[in-house]
Amino acid sequence: MLQPFYKSSIALECGCDEAGRGCLCGGVYAAAVILPKGFENELLNDSKQLTDKQRRFLRSVIEENAISFAVCEVTNEEIDQINILSASILAMNRAVKLLNVKPEFLLIDGNRFHTDTGIPFKTVIKGDATYMSIAAASILAKTYRDDAMIELSKQYPEYRWDKNKGYPTKDHREAIKKYGITPLHRKTFNLLPEPTLF
Repeated sequence: MLQPFYKSSIALECGCDEAGRGCLCGGVYAAAVILPKGFENELLNDSKQLTDKQRRFLRSVIEENAISFAVCEVTNEEIDQINILSASILAMNRAVKLLNVKPEFLLIDGNRFHTDTGIPFKTVIKGDATYMSIAAASILAKTYRDDAMIELSKQYPEYRWDKNKGYPTKDHREAIKKYGITPLHRKTFNLLPEPTLF
């Protein structure tokens, strides 16, 4: 069972998470979510533990019930400039700044974060499987990014981003080998691993 809050005395506690760190292309997406006191949903969980249908259902529940939410992207070009960890932190900060209500406390999935917002924060390893607000953020970040990759796959159907969402699957890497890279690929990533020498 997920915990509702880190500090129940705080009225506006915001959960933050990202999606797409391990992908070979596209941006990294982050979401920030402030859930109301008393919010409950038995299905709510870390997005990785849910089916796509469950994530889509929960996305509508979260968006209808959240006090405030925001989703933001850091592009593949920015990732190549500042590295994926910095890009993930930047995406979460951008999402927080887009909220129409300023939170009093941030709960961050992971173990690395910094902010220029002045808002106090706590990093939580596996926070998306611990706190409701982080789980909610993980669902929004994941579904918004999936939607973007499905749309981009129409421009580059041979890479099958509608199926692999840009992750380093066998079919994705075979397409890179055959067709080369697109402007959306992360050039600083290991797109095609070196062959193993025996």
